[in-house]
Amino acid sequence: MKKILSLAALTAVLTGCTDLTSSDKSSVNGYGAETFGEETLVTTDNQSLNNTYLLAAAPKYYVGSAYKVEDIQYIPVEDLTYNQTGIAGVIPAELNGTKTSNGEVFDINQMVATSKTLPLPTIARVTNLDNGQSVVVRVNNRGPFVNTRIMDLSPAAAQKIGMNGQSKVQIQVLADESIMVKNATLGLNANQNQTVQPVQVTETTVVTTTQAPVTSTPSSGEYNVQVAAFYSQDSADALAARMRAYGDAVVVQEGDMYKVRIIGLDATQARSVIDNLRANEGMAPGLLKDGRWINADSI
Repeated sequence: MKKILSLAALTAVLTGCTDLTSSDKSSVNGYGAETFGEETLVTTDNQSLNNTYLLAAAPKYYVGSAYKVEDIQYIPVEDLTYNQTGIAGVIPAELNGTKTSNGEVFDINQMVATSKTLPLPTIARVTNLDNGQSVVVRVNNRGPFVNTRIMDLSPAAAQKIGMNGQSKVQIQVLADESIMVKNATLGLNANQNQTVQPVQVTETTVVTTTQAPVTSTPSSGEYNVQVAAFYSQDSADALAARMRAYGDAVVVQEGDMYKVRIIGLDATQARSVIDNLRANEGMAPGLLKDGRWINADSI
């Protein structure tokens, strides 16, 4: 009986605090509506990073490719340094029990959230900047599919930090916990994940190819096409080796990330590489001109 009353109360809070616009209503379908079954609830008042739900293995580890919301492009990427502020809302309660982008089940009573770009699952701390209250959430779904918000929280998570409708929040990825849940999902142990540690990649910052590209000759062009970014150098090296079929592919280390780029292209070459990567590899590459990000479709 207590669970029924609790669910009703949460639904009432959501109904009273969230006024769905037509854009918001269309985003409900974007979260997905396929029923996937129910999960066992973790009903503890004292949230802990040892919470078995937060750190449990997911059905799959999902990053995804670039996509647009209206005219703005979003590029999902692993980013353990993610720390942003913006407006957060509340996930509609009617999505309770639906399947998320990484195959989990949305549960309005769990501390979960959506993100446009973070890998799924990711563990993050969300702070309501109106009152300083924080909650640790498991990001397990894409969204919100509107450009005015950077995250939506489950009704339970929103209630925990005193959100009344939309609020300005700070979102900080918890790196260690995010690595733990990624490893659990991928079936890796701690030792297998050591490739993300900077100590193992001290010899080179940029790994370049010594052989000529298959389809083009290296030039001193002002354009670089970024194919992907990894926290594992091994993964970046493997992809770079394959990308040398498209041009002079190198791995560039920036902070803790290893970015695969095809460098030294003129405008015509860059356009051809981007089109080929999209058509042949299903990728959504980025484009830099003289080291500055520009729209990949601007050339």
